[in-house]
Amino acid sequence: MVALKPFLETSVEYLKGVGPARAEALRSEMQIETFGDLLTHFPFRYVDRSKMYLISDIRDENTFIQLRARVIKTKTIGSPRSQRLVVSVEDESGQIDLVWFQGVKWLVDKFANGQEWIIFGKPQQFNGKWNIPHPEVELPETEPLAISKVIQPIYSSTEKLKSKGLDYKGIGKLVKTLLLHEKFCVAENLTPDIIERLRLINRQDAFLNIHFPQSPELLTRAQARLKFEELFFIQLRLLKQRISRLQKTDGHVFATVGDYLNEFYHKYLTFELTNAQKKVIREIRADMGAGKQMNRLLQGDVGSGKTMVALMCMLIALDNKYQACLMAPTEILANQHYSNISRMLSGLNVNIRLLTGSTKQPERREILELLDGSKPSILIGTHALIEDNVQFKNLGLVVIDEQHRFGVAQRAALWEKNQRTPHILVMTATPIPRTLSMTLYGDLDSSVIDEMPPGRKPIITKHVYDRDHYKVYTFLKKKIHEGKQVYIVYPLIEESEKLDLKNLEEGYLTVVREFPSPEFKVGKVHGRMKQQQKDAEMKRFIEKETQILVSTTVIEVGVDVPEASVMIIENADRFGLSQLHQLRGRVGRGSAQSYCILMTPEELGNDARIRINTMLRTNDGFEIAETDLRLRGPGDLQGTQQSGILNLRIADIIQDEKILKFARNVASDILNDDPELKQEKNAILAKHIRHIDEHQQNWGLIS
Repeated sequence: MVALKPFLETSVEYLKGVGPARAEALRSEMQIETFGDLLTHFPFRYVDRSKMYLISDIRDENTFIQLRARVIKTKTIGSPRSQRLVVSVEDESGQIDLVWFQGVKWLVDKFANGQEWIIFGKPQQFNGKWNIPHPEVELPETEPLAISKVIQPIYSSTEKLKSKGLDYKGIGKLVKTLLLHEKFCVAENLTPDIIERLRLINRQDAFLNIHFPQSPELLTRAQARLKFEELFFIQLRLLKQRISRLQKTDGHVFATVGDYLNEFYHKYLTFELTNAQKKVIREIRADMGAGKQMNRLLQGDVGSGKTMVALMCMLIALDNKYQACLMAPTEILANQHYSNISRMLSGLNVNIRLLTGSTKQPERREILELLDGSKPSILIGTHALIEDNVQFKNLGLVVIDEQHRFGVAQRAALWEKNQRTPHILVMTATPIPRTLSMTLYGDLDSSVIDEMPPGRKPIITKHVYDRDHYKVYTFLKKKIHEGKQVYIVYPLIEESEKLDLKNLEEGYLTVVREFPSPEFKVGKVHGRMKQQQKDAEMKRFIEKETQILVSTTVIEVGVDVPEASVMIIENADRFGLSQLHQLRGRVGRGSAQSYCILMTPEELGNDARIRINTMLRTNDGFEIAETDLRLRGPGDLQGTQQSGILNLRIADIIQDEKILKFARNVASDILNDDPELKQEKNAILAKHIRHIDEHQQNWGLIS
C-alpha cells in the first residue's frame, strides 16, 4: 500500500482554483509547488481597510487609501483600441478622478451619476492632479471585495501570474481556499515550555493570522511567532551541528611547534606581527591541539595579513608531519599565493607546489607522487585540487581563501580526500555583518583580524563625475611619472557580458589614446581572455613593464602590487558596495599614499548615492558590509553559490536582530541541557529538525 503524502506536501495543482496551467506558473514564477509552499508565501505588507479617508487627506503616492465618494461624471478618452475610462467622484472635501486603462467596455456602463461607491486604491499624480488608477470599487451595502474586512494582505506577484488571474487578490483567494480546506492542519513544532515561556500563539493560529489577521494585535503576535520559529530552528540546527562536530569528529592533534615555524619566525619573518594576528594564531593553535576537528572562519579586511596567519598555521601542520593545502578561487590569486609563499619559505626545506587548470601533465604526475609520499609539503591551487585523482597521504590542514567564491559542494570535495577530516580554516576579506555571520556561519568558530599592519596609510577616496575625465587623466600622468601604477576598472554584469566587454574595449582605446606609447605602457585583462594571456598581462603589470592596467573585476580579489597606488573605478554606480571596497583594497598595499577615484554619471539613483557616500565616509570593511546588507538584503549577499543556506521566508536578519539573538540564546540553553535532543520533552524539536533535513541539503560541517 502506497503511503499518502502529508497534506502540506500535496501539489498545488490539486487546490481548487489552480489546475495545471496556474500550477506551472506558480512553480516557475514563485517556486510554489506544494500546499506548504503556498502557505509560506507570506504577504509582504498589509493595508488597513478600517480607515476611511477624505479626498483632501491625500498626500502620499505610496499609501493605499479608502474613500467613500459619489460619481459626478463619466467619460471615455481615446480611440476604441486604446480607450481609457475616467470617472470623476467627489466627497465633502473635494474631487478626484478614477482611471481605468483596461476593461473599459465592461466598466463604462457601471457608474451612474450620483451613485455612491467605496473606493480603494493607490493615488498618483498626473499633471499636478491626483487620480487613482484601477481602483477596487464596491457599493456600500455589499460585502467588501477585500479578502479581509479590516487588514488586507498584499502578496507579491508577477506579470505572468497576473495574466492568469493571480494578482495579489487572486493569490489571496487561493490561500483562503487552502486555509478553509477541510484537511487543513498545521502541526506544532515548538515545545509547550517554549510556547508558554515566550507567550507565543500556537502555530495554526499564527498561520491563519499572518494571512488574514483578525486584528492588528493578532497580526503582530503571528509575525513574532513565525519569525522566532524560523530563526530558532536555524540556530538550533547550527549549534547542534557544532556540538556534534566537537563531540564526535576527532581531529589531528598538532602538539608540536617545531623547526619549520620557529626557523621561519626567527630568521625569515621580516616584520613584526600585529597583536590581532598573534591573537588569531593563538586561537587556531589551541583548536589544532585540542584533538577535535577545527572549523574556523577567519575574517580580516583587505591587507590585514590573513595570508601570513594561514602560512604560519600551515607550518605548524608540517611540524607535526602533516600536509597542508591552500585553495584559491582564481589562477591569478593561486599563482600569487604560490609566488609569495615560495619566496618567504625559500630558505626552508619545504616542498611547495602549484596545481591549477594550466598545470602540464608531467608536472601533475610529479605533484601526485609528492602527495603520496611522506615529505613535508604545501599544495596551493584552484578548483584543480578537488579533482578525483588528487589524493593526499596525510592532509592535516585545509585553508580556503575567499571562501564565498566556492560552492559548498566544491569545498566538501576537498576534505573528503582524507580518511580523517583535516582541520579547516576558511578566510574571507569580505567582512560579514554580525547578524549574517550568526546565521550563515553559526556553527563555525570565528576569528577576526581587526588591526592593519603599521605604516599603512588610509586610502583617499574621491567621487568624480564623468565630465572630469581630463582632470583625472592629468592626475594619473603625474602619479605615473612619480613611478606609481594605476588600475582602471570597468564593470562586468553577467547578463550583459558582451556589452561590458565593448565598454572595456572602448575604454582601453581611450586610455591608449590619452596615454600614448612609448611614454606610457597600457595593459588589459578581462575574464574571457585565455589564462595564459591573463597571466602574461598580470606578470607585465607586477614587473612594472606596464604602468596602467585596464581591467574588469577579475582583479577584485587578491592581486597584490605594492607600486599600484591609484584605483579608477569607471561606472562605480554599477558596482555593489562590498565589491567597491574589495576593488579599493587592491591599492594601498605599500607605504605610499594611495587613491581610489569613483567615476559616475551625474544622475545617480538613491541606492547608488548611498554606496558612493559610504565609500567616501569610511574605510571600515565591517561598517561597509552592514550598509551593504541593509541595501541588498541577505539573499543577494550570500550569492548564487550559497543559495539554499539562507532562504528566510518571513524573518529579516537586519530588522529582527533582537529576535535572532534571543532565538540563539533559547537554542543554546536547550542544547546545553540536552545536546542531542534525546529527552522526551524535546522530541517535537528533534522531529522538526529531521523534517528540515529531509527537505534541505544539510552541509553542516562545510559551511
